[in-house]
Amino acid sequence: MKKNTPTILITAYAVNPYKGSEDGTGWNMIVEIAKHQPVVAITRANNQKDIEKYLSQHKISAADQLRFEYFDLPYWMRFWKKGGRGALLYFYLWQIGLVFFILHKKIQFNLAHHLNFHNDWTPSFLWLLGKPLVWGPIGHHPPIPKAYLLSDTQRSAYYMDRLKWIVKNCFWRLDPFLKITRWKAQKIITINSSVKKCLSFEDKKEIRLPAVAARRPADHHNPSSSNNKFNVLSIGRFVPLKGFDITIKSFAQFYHQQETFLKKQLHLTLIGKGPQKADLVKLVKTLKVEEAVVFIEWMPKSELQRYFQSSAVFLFPSHEGAGMVIPEALSFKLPILCFDNAGPGELMDETCGFKVPYSNPRESVQTFANHLNTLFHSPEKRNALSEAAGTYFEKHLTWERKGEIFTKAYQDILYTDQVELNRFKIELKKH
Repeated sequence: MKKNTPTILITAYAVNPYKGSEDGTGWNMIVEIAKHQPVVAITRANNQKDIEKYLSQHKISAADQLRFEYFDLPYWMRFWKKGGRGALLYFYLWQIGLVFFILHKKIQFNLAHHLNFHNDWTPSFLWLLGKPLVWGPIGHHPPIPKAYLLSDTQRSAYYMDRLKWIVKNCFWRLDPFLKITRWKAQKIITINSSVKKCLSFEDKKEIRLPAVAARRPADHHNPSSSNNKFNVLSIGRFVPLKGFDITIKSFAQFYHQQETFLKKQLHLTLIGKGPQKADLVKLVKTLKVEEAVVFIEWMPKSELQRYFQSSAVFLFPSHEGAGMVIPEALSFKLPILCFDNAGPGELMDETCGFKVPYSNPRESVQTFANHLNTLFHSPEKRNALSEAAGTYFEKHLTWERKGEIFTKAYQDILYTDQVELNRFKIELKKH
């Protein structure tokens, strides 16, 4: 590592170079940050095997500035954690133990960065170390609009969503450590506009930066723009949060509006897995579009490229506060159809797709179907949105861009602290 260059301590619960979502985000952000300054990254011990395997098989430019440390709580404190069950409680306890791990290892650093989980209702404890703190990116998931759950008689999903909302409110209002984290952090990196509204902190602390990004694909070519196929793509977990019922209903309405000879050109590909799959398959049959819809199991990220390349539109009416797949779709120049919300709706603008405002499920389905119809019958419009999608991606959603923004934030904090220290020394000499 470079001498006399500030070292950044990064804590990231989820880091894995072979995975997507939060794990992939953690890996990519750490690598980009390490291109600019020395980094000590601490993650869970169960990520060690994959990280070391990747580092042994791939040459990364940041390797000489990057050091990983691995920490987990003792077995007796985590035996009950199975899969996703209890993950957030374990994460909370892991962060407390992390402080003692850092002190025990005597890790030297100039600034601490709490990188993930990306939620705004669990605190960081890195402020206990007495160094400047960056918190985030953190996101905010508002409740799923009631009508979009009850319209499909998803009563259990509605009650579960509202129960989670009650739990989050307990943390926001009652957890003193969350309040201290908000107060102590010099910079709070927010994924969307709703975070600041919820946490209420000073404007000068905020850096608005989506957690998600993508690498530039080797080939931007989109075959669907040069043949008579119109492939609609949607990717994600099959859970109510992702709005796949809206996806299928919108496509079905659009599909049945077309002449018979045109229907052969239309396809909807749904890639993912989850507890809602059986209901979605049933919905496809009920709406009589099974000849045009295909379900594909979740696959490694590297294998998704051919589906992005062979698609014309990315349809993603998710209610979440993020949208990990949006940057990847934009990197392949796919026009986006999504809700105008604080999640996917803030990861693109009107130059590269259509954002549908919330109203009611029936009206939303009609609007999405109309946009699909427009893009199908207007290759010129589709091509214009495609080019704008690529431009937007290059400007806002590359990992390289995020590394630059993080670096500037670190420099601003450390420079300000040094100026304040020098001013304090001068005042001492005067007295």
